[in-house]
Amino acid sequence: MIRDAILASGLAMTYAVQLDIPGSPLGIGELLLVLWIMLSIGRVLAGGRLETRPALTLLASYWTIMALALAVGTVVGYLTTVLYPTGLMHDTMAYLLLVSVTCLAAAEPEADRHLRRTGWWVVGIANMALAIQLGQGWGWIPRADVDPWYWDRFRGWSHNPNQLALYCAIFGPLALHLATTTSNRWGRFLGIASLFLTFYVGRLTKSDTYLYTSILTCLTFLGLRISTWLKTGGNSVSFSRQAVLLLLVGILPLAIAITPYAVTEASVLENFAKGLTKDKGGEATAETAALRVHLWDEALEKGAESGSLGLGPGPHLERPSVFESQFLERPFEAHNTILDLYTQGGLIAVLALVWIVGAAIMSVWRAKLDALLALVVSIVIFGMPHLIIRHPIVWFALTICLVAGTPKAVSAISNNPG
Repeated sequence: MIRDAILASGLAMTYAVQLDIPGSPLGIGELLLVLWIMLSIGRVLAGGRLETRPALTLLASYWTIMALALAVGTVVGYLTTVLYPTGLMHDTMAYLLLVSVTCLAAAEPEADRHLRRTGWWVVGIANMALAIQLGQGWGWIPRADVDPWYWDRFRGWSHNPNQLALYCAIFGPLALHLATTTSNRWGRFLGIASLFLTFYVGRLTKSDTYLYTSILTCLTFLGLRISTWLKTGGNSVSFSRQAVLLLLVGILPLAIAITPYAVTEASVLENFAKGLTKDKGGEATAETAALRVHLWDEALEKGAESGSLGLGPGPHLERPSVFESQFLERPFEAHNTILDLYTQGGLIAVLALVWIVGAAIMSVWRAKLDALLALVVSIVIFGMPHLIIRHPIVWFALTICLVAGTPKAVSAISNNPG
């Protein structure tokens, strides 16, 4: 249980870069993850068991492919362009940390039980941390050296609001999964209650991506729950079931009937949608969209110039000259998980990522874990305008999906000579 709590603390705090230890290359979250890795390796060296399961095989295969793709990309990068050692070392260390955490977690005896308990710890620690950050943001708790606001956007202990928004986008569906799959009433209540704080903090970040992700994730979960409810009802007849079936049957003609009215109110709906964005669809939103398009175009060009082999870990894009007011550093990232990975490991790395995410989706789909499927949807949507694969919480979410969908171990390996 202690190791589970340490792992959860590291996962829940890796975004808290403002709490980094001065002079240390690692933050508090990363140090806790390294401590968990050392304890896990120590357990194995002391004679502890490891279990081989399909989830471990998938993760090990993925990271092997990624290592080869990034190695080839690094060679191509050295031969064709100038590499920045800082970015190269940063991403390399991040990938090594992720390999260790995911593979060791999947190889734990009774990994599904450990990951589930770790998930509860993550939700609990995350919500306590969010409450403290809100207290600092509103001036109720002394801030020390923490600046919780990025202009008018809440960032808490993170470097920028988008980092905090990503974690909120994962904490929410994770809590929903734990709440909907537990038989404990208090656990169910606390899991559902935590959604409100997480969503509130996520909206304070004023991240447009978080808003769209939350809406689509919620719709995905509701659609899956309704589908499951209809399929598992057998031949039973009830008023609620008949009402839902009638609604589903009549939704198409209903949509056609209200189309003329919807068209006349299009401007109202458009203004409402703009009002939900961080600057009501104004100049900042337009500049952000233009910047994204510019970077995505350059990422495609860089990837193509490398022969779709990539240029190795780290950012590889030049500072956009038309956005001097943004104070962007060189080199820069594409802010798109697929395209950033394309510039690093080429087409092979992209296909490997699509494969492992697809495997996670199929695992939870077969296991009928609706909230976990919604969690993967949340990750995919948030990854479109952001680079998120270096965050340990993302890989913890994918690992828990793979393990929960394939819970049975194939074999056990023991280091105990007796």
